[in-house]
Order: sequence, then C-alpha cells, then structure tokens
Amino acid sequence: MKRLVPIICLLAFACQSQKEDSASKIEFSGNPVFQGWYADPEAIIYGNTYWIYPTYSDEFEKQVFMDAFSSKDLVNWTKHERIIDTAEVKWAKKAMWAPGVISKDEKYYLFFAANDVHEGEIGGIGVAVSDKPEGPFKDLLGKPLINEIVNDSQPIDQYIFKDSDETYYMYYGGWGRCNVVKLNKDFTGLLPFEDGEMYKEVTPQDYVEGPFMFIREGKYYFMWSEGGWTGPDYRVAYAIADNPFGPFEREGVILQQDEAIARGAGHHSVLQIPNADEYYIVYHRRPLEETHHNHRVTCIDKMEFDENGKILPVKMTFEGIEARMLD
Repeated sequence: MKRLVPIICLLAFACQSQKEDSASKIEFSGNPVFQGWYADPEAIIYGNTYWIYPTYSDEFEKQVFMDAFSSKDLVNWTKHERIIDTAEVKWAKKAMWAPGVISKDEKYYLFFAANDVHEGEIGGIGVAVSDKPEGPFKDLLGKPLINEIVNDSQPIDQYIFKDSDETYYMYYGGWGRCNVVKLNKDFTGLLPFEDGEMYKEVTPQDYVEGPFMFIREGKYYFMWSEGGWTGPDYRVAYAIADNPFGPFEREGVILQQDEAIARGAGHHSVLQIPNADEYYIVYHRRPLEETHHNHRVTCIDKMEFDENGKILPVKMTFEGIEARMLD
C-alpha cells in the first residue's frame, strides 16, 4: 500500500496541472474574425448575441447582397447568408453598401446604400425590416428613404443613432460631407428639426465618410473615416461634443495603417459591453500581401480611453480580442 501513495500523488498532480493548463488557454478571436472579403462592418448587440453586418467587398456590380455574422463570445462566428439582396430591393441594381442596423418595437431594421448614386440617378439610402436579426429583410418603402444629393453629400454610409431622449438620428454622407437627419417613429420618413430644417450639415475637419456616434459619460463621441478608401492612408478620427450636432472639433486619428500588420484601416463601428466601460472597435483593413482595393477583411481590437476621456490610439493585432460572453 505504501507504494501507491506516490502514484496517487503523481496522478493528482497531473490532473491539477491539466486543469491549470486548460484554464490558462484563453481563447482569442484572431484577426480577421471571419473569412471572406468584408468591409464597413456595423456591429451591434441584440440580447446576449453579438452581430456584425458588413458590406460584401467586391466590384460594384457584384455587391448585390449582404451577409451577417453572429457570435455569443466574439470568437466563434456563424454566417447568415444573403439576409437581403437586389431581388428584394427592386430599385437597387449594384453597390449595396455599409449596413446600418438597429432594433425597435420588436422589429429589426437594416439601412443600406445602393447604386453609388450621383445627381439625377435613382438610389441612395434605403431601409429594410425583419422579425429576426438574421433576416430575411424586406424593403420597407419600395424606394430610397433619401435619394437626393443634399449639401453636396452623397447618400451613403448611414449610421442610426438613438439619443438618450429616445430620438433617432441618422448620420450619413460621402464625398467629404456629412449630414444628420431626424427619423420618424417607424423609420418611413424624416422629421424636421426645431428650426424647420430637414438636413443639418455636421462635417468635421478632414471628414471623408463612415460616420459613427456614441455617448460616454455624457459626452458625444463622433467618429469618421479619412483618406482614400482604396489606399493605405485610410484611417479613423474623432471629435467630442456636448450634443449630437456639434460643433465637432477634430481630436485626432486613433486607427491607421501599421506596416507590420495591415493598411487601409477604417470604416468602423464600436461595441460597448452593456453596463461596463468596455469598448471594442470593429473595422476593416487591407492585409499587407493584398493590393486589390476590394480585398478587405473585418477585424476587432480593444478601444480604450485616457483619464481625460480621450480615445487612445488603437493597436491593430493579429490576435484580436479575448472571448467575451454577455450576461
């Protein structure tokens, strides 16, 4: 019996070591977080699930559908194919871009841009609706919500922002100009502002496209993309204001190319973990070995703040972020 004691001790030690090794193996998302050419990712939390709605990144004539991805932990992602396409949106012919998503009254809404419109053409920003976050989404209006060029801003890259007073705004715009509009209660049209205007221009310095807004500690953080989307200088900058209309004084760039990681990092969204001061930036970038302007991939990295509330420069990684379940 005495000889069994060392053996039992060794077995116990081995089991404990295995447990410690297992506990020490932290899961990371890796970057890109899922495979495929995907850009302009809009990230959102519905219930206890993370969702990413990106642009399918290819030639304009091939951008005729959208996929979505869901995850419980930011590491393992499920692909939901063709949640909407041009067969459903009869007025959309090509260039379905940059989903903007939100839920309201137990419905899920997906705003999108189509056709790369110029003055006099049909297209612009549309809206679709579904009973489920994975769709299928149905065209809500049968026509664009915004078709016209206002303030020289191309109607693309829409972001839907719910303010603390339950007002819904939509920031949008390409060609270096950004507008904000107020949405009506069922997202079928626009409402005038108090001064009677329907469109307010809120373009900050060096703005190109891809607006995004969030509130932290009572301050409005307005973010956008700068540079050329096909080039290495694509990047993300931001401003801080006391209200959703600015003025938005540029603070600086927080995400840009890293010659050791990737180029062309931009057109992002931000995830905040509910009831926590914990933020992640979801963005696209171009791998160093790729030269084609459409080869873009979706990535996630941490976004942090200094003691004064300024956003710290984001470090792009290949590892991505640790697994994070929602309560």
